[in-house]
Amino acid sequence: MKKGWSDMDTPLEKVTGFIREKKVDGVFFRKRNNFSWMTGGKVNHIVNTSEIGVADLVIFEDRKYCITSKMELARIKDEELEGLGYEFISMEWYEDQDEVIRNLCKGKTIATDVPFEGFLDFGLELASLRFTLNEEEITRYRLLSEKAAKAVEATCREVEPGWTEYEIAAHLAGKVMKDGVNPQLILVSTDERVFKYRHPIPTAKKLEKYAMVVLCAEKGGLVANVTRFVHFGKLPEKLVENKQKLVQIEVAMMAATRPETAIKDVLQLGLDQYKQVGHPEDWRFLHQGGPSGYASREFIATPESKGVVHVNQAFAWNPAIEGIKAEDTILVGEHDNEIMTYTGDWVYMEIEHEGKKYLRPDILVR
Repeated sequence: MKKGWSDMDTPLEKVTGFIREKKVDGVFFRKRNNFSWMTGGKVNHIVNTSEIGVADLVIFEDRKYCITSKMELARIKDEELEGLGYEFISMEWYEDQDEVIRNLCKGKTIATDVPFEGFLDFGLELASLRFTLNEEEITRYRLLSEKAAKAVEATCREVEPGWTEYEIAAHLAGKVMKDGVNPQLILVSTDERVFKYRHPIPTAKKLEKYAMVVLCAEKGGLVANVTRFVHFGKLPEKLVENKQKLVQIEVAMMAATRPETAIKDVLQLGLDQYKQVGHPEDWRFLHQGGPSGYASREFIATPESKGVVHVNQAFAWNPAIEGIKAEDTILVGEHDNEIMTYTGDWVYMEIEHEGKKYLRPDILVR
């Protein structure tokens, strides 16, 4: 635990603790996920594909400000920050927002989550404050994860041969967008594309027998990650074999994701499993995932990654071998891990690992 705050503190308490520990005067937040983190899931973006919002936050130990244009002020004030104690500074849409921020922070030492001239770039350290989630965040995350998983699984049940990958993606997007969930990432591949590409964006190709459906669903800054597969007709032997191999890799990684374990050690255990199942090089074709939360991956785990697993930290590992991939969002608990994207309404494989039984998603055969 870092000096100055506890893992279950509110985001504001964590930031004021950071201010005291780093001996800075304040913190400047511009990234949209940090805006959501600081405000309990509120949003500040207009362009959905940008990581930067239209309203900035400056946090001092005793005061907190929102800086935005007059064009955005009324909505941000009424619909996002009402009752949260922020003071507002606004300018015309054609005036320089950066200059307003510099004037507010003149003569002060300011940490920032983005490069900003004259400020101290603490992007990664500030992001690390949000790695552990408090109860309010966990509650929101569970609801989001359930919606994401149910949407992906329903899509797999409803698609039909002849649908294009674009149509499958649109069908999935509609299921989550109606609930205010942003489909931050949708990947769809069918048939030979599943075997050929590990990171496939949707195309006009039509589904024949086999589809992979992937969703990274964002709401209130939090991101839930889930992958499922559907196959029409009997599974080919290669898929039957590979899915059994893959689940051994995934379960070993999930079981090792426990408090105080080095993240790089979890990854290495997965790489060792790739060797044991006869696919020693397949891990090189796709990143294996890492910590999740206020990003689909807060960072990608590598053999050199620093840091350990924390209680109340989310992870999404995604091992893959030819034709099959695993991906769910888990929450590390004090005594056990919770698979937040488990619905209980799917087809599952039962596997035993170190004396414990796991239910892992199988390929839906229709």
